[in-house]
Amino acid sequence: MKKSIITIVVIVVAIGSIAVVLNNNKKENSEKTAIVAAKNAAVSVKTATAKTEEISLDFVSNGNFEPIQELTFAAEKSGKVTKVLVKEGDYVTVGQTLAIMRGDVINVNAQNANAVYQNAATDYKRFENAFKTGGVTKQQLDQAKLALDNAKTNLTQANINVGDTRIKAPISGFINKKYIEPGSILTGMPATSLFDIVNVSKLKLKVTVNENQVASLKVGTSIKVISNVYPDKEFSGKISFIAPKADTSLNFPVEIEIANNASNDLKAGMYGTAKFASNKQKQSLMVVPRNAFVGSVSSNQIFVVENDIAKLKNVTAGRILGDKVEILNGLSEGDTVVVTGQINLQDGNKVEIIK
Repeated sequence: MKKSIITIVVIVVAIGSIAVVLNNNKKENSEKTAIVAAKNAAVSVKTATAKTEEISLDFVSNGNFEPIQELTFAAEKSGKVTKVLVKEGDYVTVGQTLAIMRGDVINVNAQNANAVYQNAATDYKRFENAFKTGGVTKQQLDQAKLALDNAKTNLTQANINVGDTRIKAPISGFINKKYIEPGSILTGMPATSLFDIVNVSKLKLKVTVNENQVASLKVGTSIKVISNVYPDKEFSGKISFIAPKADTSLNFPVEIEIANNASNDLKAGMYGTAKFASNKQKQSLMVVPRNAFVGSVSSNQIFVVENDIAKLKNVTAGRILGDKVEILNGLSEGDTVVVTGQINLQDGNKVEIIK
């Protein structure tokens, strides 16, 4: 009995010792966790300084060249192609015959229409002379005149149909694609595609500018344009269109018309850059990096670091100048602004500035 009591006491003491050790470990772990948590509470960020700089107000905008005219035109009449007179890459002018359709039946119809017209003209002349001598009534003369008019209308349409057998270019330009060959059967409904014609004697460079930049632009202003393919060549263009309404990204589409050179070096689809020159070459502006803004420039919010604490400030953004943005209000010279790490920040967070 006494031996059993001693065993129980030993067990109780052992359990108590284990509990004490576990409790001490728990306290030690909690203290370590608290230290780590305190250390990790600081959000790592990179910063820049708001400062006044001499900024060039010139800016560039990129876009793609498009032809001044392009057309995929289709058959107006049904028939069989007998000749195709051009190939892809050929330059054609307005009214040039590109292909010829079979015209046997159409020519016969035109000849018949001409014969009917000549007979109607002869009949009307005879009736007109007879009417002067009382040989025919006014009603008979009017019927002869109506027959003549109808015959003339039919002849005109027949001649148009003859002309339609010769498919002619509606605009000048290069044959970019040919859809038909001799023997092709054309239909008017649905219309058979014939040729793609592209006019690159002039091109349009379509770019976009923001609201601050568009205010200084006018239709007719001369703009220098370069192409990535020809970096050493500079082309002269003029603003031909400024959109009166911004697109979904709050930018304004602008079109610049450029006269191609004699060798048509510029091709539709090439990448181009428009150089917009400002009347004021340089101006002293307070600027911050564009990536200092929370989300986007339109948010007008920036984190400023004061005594290792991030403070969210509302600012007024001005012009976007490449990778920098003008600040009109809300910051002071020398303010330290967060440029990376904003996604992890909240107003009042402690920060650790990393280089």
